[in-house]
Amino acid sequence: CGAYCYEGFRHSLCHGWASGPTSFLSRRVLGVTVAAPGMTKLRVEPQLGKLQWAEGTYPTPRGPLFVRHEKRPDGSVGTTIRAPEGIEIEGPPGAAIESVAAVAIPSSSGERYGGLTPPADGLRPQGLLCEWLTDPSGIDARAPRLCWRYEGGPNSRRGLRQTKYQILAASAPGLLEPGKADRWDSGVVASSETLSIVWGGKPLVSGERVHWTVRVWDEAGVPSRFAPPATFLIGQLEANDWKGEWISTPDHSAVHADPTTLHLPPARRYRKVVGFPKPVKRGVLHGTALGLVDWRINGQPVSDAWFAPGWADYAQRVHSRSHDVTHLLAKEPGAACLAAEVADGWYAGYLGYGLLVGYGPHRTGRNFYGTTPALMGQLDVEYADGTRESFVTDTTWDVSSAGPTREADFLMGERHDARKAQPGWDTPGFEPEPQQWRRAIAAAALPTERVPFFESGVEREAAIGFAKPPRLVASTAPPIRVVGELPARSVREVQPGVFVFDFGQNFAGVVRLSVEAPSGTTIRLRHGEMLHADGTLMTENLRRARAVDTYVCRGGGRETWQPRFTYHGFQYVEVSGLPEGMTSPPSLLTGLVLSNDMPPTGGFACSDPVMTKFWENTTWTQRANFIEVPTDCPQRDERFGWMGDAQIYARTATFNADVAAFFTKWLDDVEEAQIRHGTAAGAYPDYCPYPMAHGAPGAVHGTAWTDAGVICPWTMWRVYGDTRLVERHWASMERFMAWRLAADPKLEGVNLGNTWGDWLNVQEETPIEYVDLCYHAQSARMMAEMAEALGRGDAEAGYRRRLADLAASFRKKYLLPSGLVSVATQSACVLALEAGVVPDDRIPVVTGQLVGRIAANDTRMATGFLGTKAILPVLSAHGEHDLACRLFQSRKFPSWGYEVEQGANTVWERWDSYTKEHGFNGATGSNNAAMNSFSHYAFGAVMEWGFRSLAGIDVGEPGGATVHLHPRLPSRDSNPDLPAIDWVKADWRSPRGTVRSHARRVGDKLEVSVTIPPNTVGRLVVPAKEPEDVTEGGRAMALVPGVRVMETTDAGVVLALESGEYLFVVGGR
Repeated sequence: CGAYCYEGFRHSLCHGWASGPTSFLSRRVLGVTVAAPGMTKLRVEPQLGKLQWAEGTYPTPRGPLFVRHEKRPDGSVGTTIRAPEGIEIEGPPGAAIESVAAVAIPSSSGERYGGLTPPADGLRPQGLLCEWLTDPSGIDARAPRLCWRYEGGPNSRRGLRQTKYQILAASAPGLLEPGKADRWDSGVVASSETLSIVWGGKPLVSGERVHWTVRVWDEAGVPSRFAPPATFLIGQLEANDWKGEWISTPDHSAVHADPTTLHLPPARRYRKVVGFPKPVKRGVLHGTALGLVDWRINGQPVSDAWFAPGWADYAQRVHSRSHDVTHLLAKEPGAACLAAEVADGWYAGYLGYGLLVGYGPHRTGRNFYGTTPALMGQLDVEYADGTRESFVTDTTWDVSSAGPTREADFLMGERHDARKAQPGWDTPGFEPEPQQWRRAIAAAALPTERVPFFESGVEREAAIGFAKPPRLVASTAPPIRVVGELPARSVREVQPGVFVFDFGQNFAGVVRLSVEAPSGTTIRLRHGEMLHADGTLMTENLRRARAVDTYVCRGGGRETWQPRFTYHGFQYVEVSGLPEGMTSPPSLLTGLVLSNDMPPTGGFACSDPVMTKFWENTTWTQRANFIEVPTDCPQRDERFGWMGDAQIYARTATFNADVAAFFTKWLDDVEEAQIRHGTAAGAYPDYCPYPMAHGAPGAVHGTAWTDAGVICPWTMWRVYGDTRLVERHWASMERFMAWRLAADPKLEGVNLGNTWGDWLNVQEETPIEYVDLCYHAQSARMMAEMAEALGRGDAEAGYRRRLADLAASFRKKYLLPSGLVSVATQSACVLALEAGVVPDDRIPVVTGQLVGRIAANDTRMATGFLGTKAILPVLSAHGEHDLACRLFQSRKFPSWGYEVEQGANTVWERWDSYTKEHGFNGATGSNNAAMNSFSHYAFGAVMEWGFRSLAGIDVGEPGGATVHLHPRLPSRDSNPDLPAIDWVKADWRSPRGTVRSHARRVGDKLEVSVTIPPNTVGRLVVPAKEPEDVTEGGRAMALVPGVRVMETTDAGVVLALESGEYLFVVGGR
């Protein structure tokens, strides 16, 4: 650039002569010179001078040449060179020279930015997210946060770092260019951050679709290409943006009052034909319901999501969903039919164990929030001439209860009579029959009835009817979708005309039926997780959940049907009602796997195939239970977001899937359910949402369960670096900690509320007061750490003081002069060590006490939910890693391997939910088969240890800009029962990119293969006594690019790693 200097303009911002030092650095410091024409041969002669090291790339016609020089302790210089194929290198003696594939240089100027070609081994932003979601539809954040990540690979060079970024956002993809972006051009921002970049563009408006992309600059200042564009749709930002009214079906029936009979209303269908007087440019549908709603336009579904708009405490808020429906609307003037089908769902249907124990209105177990579902929607249309029009729900809509969905309930199932189909009901040309269709009414006109309401030993009067929710908010969770299909593995006729289909996997969802049968044929589908010995369906554990879907054929050809307003937990389906003599091929049914659509992020395997299988079981169990809330089980009459289960499993959940958005939604439920009145004001209840109290009369919370309100936000902050989430719930958590202090001013632990405690321990009960003190301490520590992250110094100091006072109280009350814990259970030792209340000099004593109790129990655990989650991490952290690995691999009851050997393909609620010896009666033959879930993730919490301690992957700082790696195989021959694990590999796609840790023994050597994603740094511990015992690529540590020796500790040699792939070898010298 030749810039002309004149008065008033004394400098150029892009002046060619200033790049002269680049030539000096390449030729003199790296010592790269051309030794033959066309760069077919290059000479490398390092001249470090006083520098300790230097590295860089040199452009060639065949791709970049990489050179690194580094001084050894003796003053000599080690050189590493990676040269493209076809280039001869004349290097210094002893240089490590590697040939890499040549790279063709793009000739198109369209592939270049700023005159620089992004290198093939450079930064490539991908995985663009908005509010932790991929292309979200209908968010209501005014300043949404944007994220992206990087993925390394065999061709990625080491040390890739982001130094700058530029975000472009526009109203159309074609405007995503510098100088054209009409919503936001961030400019070039000097930052390495890739998470939670807050929107800084023009103010967002309701219904707006935004397209965005990002490019970045690496450590050498080379820009990347722009990432493939992502998008987000804004929902309704203001309450007055909603112009429609809540409508419903005319229903003046009394609240169902007979617990002995099921009340299963049909789904209601709503429709309205609207006219567009001008060509349509764009349309956005905003919709919500008290109940479940499937929206349709012109005969087509608006979305593939299930169970919209989701579950909330409807007395406080309801969710909405928004969809761009432009593709469903004709471009030319004409008519369109807006339609919706609405069912009871969580709002009015059977909920949890309400029917089993006699909770809710009239003890019926249903209608906890209301009686008749209601609907509200709004289609906003923009015409080609720029004008806008809204079409909304009102009393001009038609509604019918005569459609084919005759019953629709989450727990009880769905009944569909295809003979009652209303062909074309959701299209403009349909003519409603007056006998079947009537005008909708304003939901406010529905009657409200005062009825007796029962819960947990308490009877009160409640008003049941329509109440407009005070708040209408966009759902922040990923949609529930069909995330997989399973064919039937086998079919067996167990009785004449009764067939049992086996899908080979326990999962949550429904089946799709494909059948050809005469009109009126009634096919009954019963669901179950297990079979009895005679091959018949085991349904005792469903309790009052009927879990039956029924289809009545219309006849006349092949019919395909799947339920829409229910789901079940099952592996087996019993089919009855087929015409006599008709065979039942496996193709009759297809399993549809339902879950919130969360991308998988983890992989785990080890040399013990049983434990690899157990990890696979956790993924299926998590998928089956992460449906709107983290449920305890998907099959029986429960499906609540139990807090204790969620808090012990939360970290494992983050390894298996991207759960950031899922927990964002559920933690709003948690705060919403926080107790507001009475002596428990500030406590979090046992499950959230909280439609009914359960347990001891008047009790609403239990220690360790209630602490999930702190533990889960802390976990999400640690993994995703989400300080906005912490700030959002900070006041709620402060109220909780104030309640904790008021309930236990002496800081000694108290027994209040429900006594779930160390649930399902094996005959070793730990006192609730003891558990309470340990969990109080754990919550105080986490609050202090979050306060520090938010810059709340006074709060941080206060919680650190409280933690110290709790530790002092623990020492005084529970620590004997010998250093032993006075409570003689395994979980007592585990919880104290986990909470950090044991003095440093007593940790070996308490650890020894734990080891002794395990040995006295035939090297078996006796812990319940709370103790089992922490027992292996505690052992590994305090010098007993071999014992932790032995317990992990154990096949004895109780253990993870035990249930796998009993045939588990999911995680079970009880270690012995089924045994080959006693069937469903457990290892002792005395289990209650009805309290027996075969899909219950709590004991799967051990996989946190599998990833963090065995494979050794963890975040070093919140959000994972630094990752810690410390794979730890057990000692050889340390397991007298089974071959000790001799290899382990785990992958985790962190919010910033995929981290890998693979370790295996090869003869007398240990190979450790790790991957650090670009823009991330790693801290790796390898089990070596000295750095000289470790090599990478055959080179000593001092010569390895991207590696720096930090220190040598008792655990091994600690290495600082730049991003990249590495293969270290320890020993064998």
